[in-house]
Amino acid sequence: MSWRSEFIWIEFITGSRKTSNFCWAFILFLGSLGFLLVGTSSYLGRNVISLFASQQIIFFPQGIVMSFYGIAGLFISCYLWCTILWNVGSGYDLFDRKEGIVRIFRWGFPGKSRRIFLRFLMKDIQSIRIEVKEGVSARRILYMEIRGQGAIPLIRTDDNFTTREIEQKAAELAYFLRVPIEVF
Repeated sequence: MSWRSEFIWIEFITGSRKTSNFCWAFILFLGSLGFLLVGTSSYLGRNVISLFASQQIIFFPQGIVMSFYGIAGLFISCYLWCTILWNVGSGYDLFDRKEGIVRIFRWGFPGKSRRIFLRFLMKDIQSIRIEVKEGVSARRILYMEIRGQGAIPLIRTDDNFTTREIEQKAAELAYFLRVPIEVF
């Protein structure tokens, strides 16, 4: 999602509050809770949940392993829910041609670096760079090359943009900033 005028372009970044993250966190929570309940019912020797017969699963070693997987899955699920709650990775990119300033803001994990705020002069932008790697694990990333700072990623790798969409966005941004495009 973005907003544009003649001199200002604001690109809003979604972050971790995506439908796929909600689905994965929910599925992981239910699956790990199921593993933990099966491990617990095999330890107690009676059915905690009626879907699985605990008499068929011996506590040592199957019940211990299922309990371990359940606890590990709950920790990972808790991590995912925390990133969704804190909305890690969300923010905005603001390009202001009138003032000649670029502002990049992202939310991080709680702590000293919770707010990530970068500010550059437009005259320091060397180019807009596209990195495309096709194959099994395709990667399409849009970078902004800053003089003395290196490359700063603008679009996340898991946004699932097609090559055509990345090229279109890079062309529009390069035209707006009046800088060249590099393709890698």
